[in-house]
Amino acid sequence: MTTRKHIKSMPPAVYLLALSLFAMGSAEFLMGGILPMIAGDLQISLPMAGTLISAFAIGALIGAPPFAILALRWPKRVALVASQGAFIAATVVSLLASGYWPILVARFAMGLAYACFWAVAASTAVQLAPPDRHARALSIVVSGLTVAMVLGGPAGTFISEATGWRGGFWAVVAGTAVAAVAGLLVLPSKTPGGAQEPDLRTELRAMRRPVLWLAFATTAATTASYMGTFGYLGALLLGVSGLPAHWLPAVLTLFGIGAFIGLTIGGRTADRRPFTTLVAGILGLILVSAAVAVLASDATATVSLVFLLGVAGFLLNPAVWGRVYVVAPEAPMLAGAMNSSAFQAGLTVAPLLAGLPISLGHGLPAVGWVGAAIGVAALGLALLGETGSRAPASR
Repeated sequence: MTTRKHIKSMPPAVYLLALSLFAMGSAEFLMGGILPMIAGDLQISLPMAGTLISAFAIGALIGAPPFAILALRWPKRVALVASQGAFIAATVVSLLASGYWPILVARFAMGLAYACFWAVAASTAVQLAPPDRHARALSIVVSGLTVAMVLGGPAGTFISEATGWRGGFWAVVAGTAVAAVAGLLVLPSKTPGGAQEPDLRTELRAMRRPVLWLAFATTAATTASYMGTFGYLGALLLGVSGLPAHWLPAVLTLFGIGAFIGLTIGGRTADRRPFTTLVAGILGLILVSAAVAVLASDATATVSLVFLLGVAGFLLNPAVWGRVYVVAPEAPMLAGAMNSSAFQAGLTVAPLLAGLPISLGHGLPAVGWVGAAIGVAALGLALLGETGSRAPASR
């Protein structure tokens, strides 16, 4: 009965935002599986092809705050559909171009448009949802990215293998176009009644709060904690755990199933007990990451830990996203945009930090210790943020 009530209380537009993020986010996770094809087609080295991933990530990292300010007074539907249109245009340019540099610039533009959409989508979901369902709404929107990671990327890779590397991205264009048309029909043209109209001066004033920057840092640290380990899971499972190669896709899918379960649980608990949900997820990350480092040679144990890593990592996502809207409710656009950038920052630094001990000769299991260490740092940031949030709001 409770579940049915939750579903009925959530506007359909929130689910559409998740679908849109799935379509656009698939472009972020598609590249990893087709880099050799791109390198061969463009006649460039594999590391050089990898910079196309970095271009998208950098655009997504730096694009959210300025575009959130630019779109502050736009109607939400206009800002969302315009960012989707810009994303489609940049993607088409990247597919029609034949040289490395035009594709690199187009990938950067795709990241900018993606960041703009994500920032506006998060604040829109909060404004559309009932007051006691904000974290639930955010978990639904973020689930679009989870499905993109688990399903969109692999599906796009499969299409590209059958049609050439551009085929998967044409599917992304088609999916984004469908979502944009649906947005024109479903998304409200005005800010929902009762929701505060955005104001640049008010939003910038909210950015002065140290506790808000602690929330951003917590988002980046928690993301880096699980994504660093996730980035090396394939190599760890094959090279250390001895998992047969044909089982690898199924095990990585298990991470996605765990992530979906974690999001579902976190979306329902973070509205009532946000700090408890956050701490539970971080403690889970610390324990699971340390267990990966210790038990990496045991295939059965490591496979189980992959599932638990997904649960813990995404259990806390609704809490870290909902946190910024609690700390700065009067700054939904800029706070959401900065949190989006913090999430991208965690994605960007995660493989670099996790790769450090490997480059120093400590072996693949060491990525688990890095994840645990970042988790400890995230716990400290969360505790500082909770202490700071109890101070008078007038600071």
